[in-house]
Amino acid sequence: MGRLDGKVALVTGGGSGIGRAAALLFAREGARVLAASGRNEAAARATVAEIAAAGGTAAYALGDVARAADAQRLVATTIETFGRLDVLLNSAGITIPGSLVHEVDEAAWQQVLSVDLTGTFLMMKYSIPPMLDGGGGSIVNVSSALALAGVPGCAAYAAAKAGLIGLTRTAAIEYAQRGIRVNVLLPGFVWTPMHRVADPAAGNPTHPPTSDYHGFIASQVEPMGRWGTAEEIAQTALFLAADESSFVTGSSLAVDGGLLAR
Repeated sequence: MGRLDGKVALVTGGGSGIGRAAALLFAREGARVLAASGRNEAAARATVAEIAAAGGTAAYALGDVARAADAQRLVATTIETFGRLDVLLNSAGITIPGSLVHEVDEAAWQQVLSVDLTGTFLMMKYSIPPMLDGGGGSIVNVSSALALAGVPGCAAYAAAKAGLIGLTRTAAIEYAQRGIRVNVLLPGFVWTPMHRVADPAAGNPTHPPTSDYHGFIASQVEPMGRWGTAEEIAQTALFLAADESSFVTGSSLAVDGGLLAR
């Protein structure tokens, strides 16, 4: 039996990076998956096609998690398609080019907080009622080790991701006796399309390039000396989504190659 047999999972950011890896893994473990994507329909369709080719069950939907109407529709689509909601993985997120605090563009600041923090709040807001109706569930939020480790140039991203820790802890307490567990992952530097976009020298879709950007990141992950993979983060999300973590709620789990241990 799969670790998520009989469960329905809604994964935001399901077209790429950590979200895509988690959608594929959750489906392999028996979940029926709704892969949500902001704008990239082709990527979401590709995730669903790969799940179907492996014998799994999945559908996709498009929606901007920062818009309440879209967040509500993503949850409603999950219920209409699969009949229930057991697992929510909030993986959708964006970042902006690095700037010192006094140089951060205000519109860009608002955009990052809108997607990375408010978007997660909205997905939780609309997912919790059907989870309560179904007897409980597991919510896994994706924050970042940068919420706790100061890195120059990451003010907006770090602020949004730090907010997710407080949101997670509060929700965990509110629903601890109502069957819903809420936890948050703190990934370190993970090689995903977001980093490939951030690095103009990136040419290899799998391995980080040799560049100034790569050298900076490598210095931050020094304890293990390498980038993490989306699949490694997805494996940890699976643990929090599955019943084997039934006594785990309100936790901030670092999956960072030792970055926060320094």
